[in-house]
Amino acid sequence: MADPTILWLRQDLRLHDQPALAAAASEGPVLPVYILDDVSPGRWAIGGAQLWWLHHSLASLGEALEARGSRLVLRRGEAAAELARLAAELGTRRIHAVPHHEPWWTDAEDRVARTHDLQLHDGNQLAPPRDVVNGGGTAYRIYSPFFQALQQHLPPHEPDPAPERLVPPAEWPAGDSLAEWSLLPTKPDWAAEFPALWAPGEAGASRSLDAFAGGVADYLDRRNLPSEEGTSRLSPHLHFGEISPATVYHRAVEAGDGAGSKFIKELAWRDFTQAQMAAHPAIGERHARFVFDRFPWRRSEEAADDFVAWTSGRTGYPIVDAGMRQLWRVGWIHNRVRMIVASFLVKHLLIDWRDGARWFWDTLVDADYGNNSVNWQWIAGSGFDSNQFVRIMAPLTQSTKFDAAGLYTPLGARACRPRRRNDPRSG
Repeated sequence: MADPTILWLRQDLRLHDQPALAAAASEGPVLPVYILDDVSPGRWAIGGAQLWWLHHSLASLGEALEARGSRLVLRRGEAAAELARLAAELGTRRIHAVPHHEPWWTDAEDRVARTHDLQLHDGNQLAPPRDVVNGGGTAYRIYSPFFQALQQHLPPHEPDPAPERLVPPAEWPAGDSLAEWSLLPTKPDWAAEFPALWAPGEAGASRSLDAFAGGVADYLDRRNLPSEEGTSRLSPHLHFGEISPATVYHRAVEAGDGAGSKFIKELAWRDFTQAQMAAHPAIGERHARFVFDRFPWRRSEEAADDFVAWTSGRTGYPIVDAGMRQLWRVGWIHNRVRMIVASFLVKHLLIDWRDGARWFWDTLVDADYGNNSVNWQWIAGSGFDSNQFVRIMAPLTQSTKFDAAGLYTPLGARACRPRRRNDPRSG
């Protein structure tokens, strides 16, 4: 039997249209591995709400692999070091993976590639960031020309099917059990309402896409109404790679949505934020417009009470409070409400956008370093492509315009503990 190759999984937890899996399977025995790396990301280690999702996504992927004669090996530690140990145990140097553009992942890929045969296969964007650049070969800073350039690479490839069977290695290395990682919250169980809204995993992603495709023609009219089911709710599935952007693109177009439609442009926005993140790795830490380095944000101690009121949905503004309480309860809020609550924090309370971005990182099931950072900088006015700071999303006006006759703000009547959700790993 040929030496096994390693399939290094991260935010690409699927079997369908998974190019790294297809490449590894074509060579013989495959060892799929997921490494929970709390070291490489530093302060951007995966947040609490994402850990809930990750637990269920890994469980789903493990079952799907077992149905194909394989299994998912779980390891915990610094990714490059764990991969080196695993490769030594197997007697192999070849590793297949989908590239990721978060700065900690590109650094990890560089470390792995120095000592191993790392093969990277694009598949988590409509087009790789390196292909959508301006005439000077650099990343676009403004979305409109980016989308025009991206269209030259559309449509993306037709999605590939999942392999029916996978050849396992002759011997399986040791790994952790998912239960050992204790990713699920217990005391308190702040995720008690999550299962009513979410079904993590590839099958759940497919069902969400089916549900959305049936109403995609109404997206333009309903997408701004937080009280209605007008959005796709595919964002956490896309973040964890449980479904490929190419799959979503083709299904939306087949359902009657044009290639230049608003939904496709929103899907392309995800590519744009990935490209921004790849070109500017510190996008979550530093202002894109350096003039904001001198902006007089309120000091943390001065704004502490207001920040707690914002996080716990006790500002007194109904649509802001409804959004922040919904975020706590189900790990997600509508994009329109995200903009409203972010504008309120930054422009009414004068609290640094990075404090809000960190809160979202811990409480959103779809928290994405690129998307989260670029969107917050858009609201603050500090991004390359951003709203002007003086343009305020007044919460009372926004509520009148988008609250759909008070059907959304009653969510704010439900209680919310005024405390930060702890990462389940730290108790």
